[in-house]
Amino acid sequence: MMAPMENATRKYDGEDDGTLLAATSRGDGRAFEALYRRHQRRVFSIAFGFFGGDPDRAAEIAQQVFVTIFRKSDVFRGDSEFTTWVYRVTINACIDERRRLSRFFGLDGILGLRDERCRPEDLVRLAQASTHVRTAVASLRPKYRIPIVLKYTEGLGYQQIAEVLGISIGTVSSRIHRAHTLLAKKLEHLRENI
Repeated sequence: MMAPMENATRKYDGEDDGTLLAATSRGDGRAFEALYRRHQRRVFSIAFGFFGGDPDRAAEIAQQVFVTIFRKSDVFRGDSEFTTWVYRVTINACIDERRRLSRFFGLDGILGLRDERCRPEDLVRLAQASTHVRTAVASLRPKYRIPIVLKYTEGLGYQQIAEVLGISIGTVSSRIHRAHTLLAKKLEHLRENI
């Protein structure tokens, strides 16, 4: 049997984001919790990609983002989709955090690769390559890094990226192309090792 609090929170699961945000702006914590459950993965995922796979940094950013959403729930005007606003708040939080960090920051961790067909040495090599890729992405200037993270981490199309960033599709295409070129140069040494 469901606990009364859990049952009350679950009543919001079918509501659209606008309804949840309106209830949140009136101080309804359960509505905010439903928004959090619905969007936490995408916020964490963007921050995780932005900061080169650092789960602690991504968790800090996610916390900041949801505090911002809670505090500014009455600011969202509905001119775009709520998820677009969430992406924008997340990107802004990542950029702000990046500004606060020193020039060099930790890029610990490797992907949890789980394929029983791979030999242990193959897993190590793939994990090292993955770390190099995340490091290379994290080293890109934000104007190139953000479109790459949105495209490959979140699976957004060029139109959605353009809306989130407030730029043209042509600019998105140009930045992604430039990011690919920069990444190819940074990761050229991996071609022989994979």
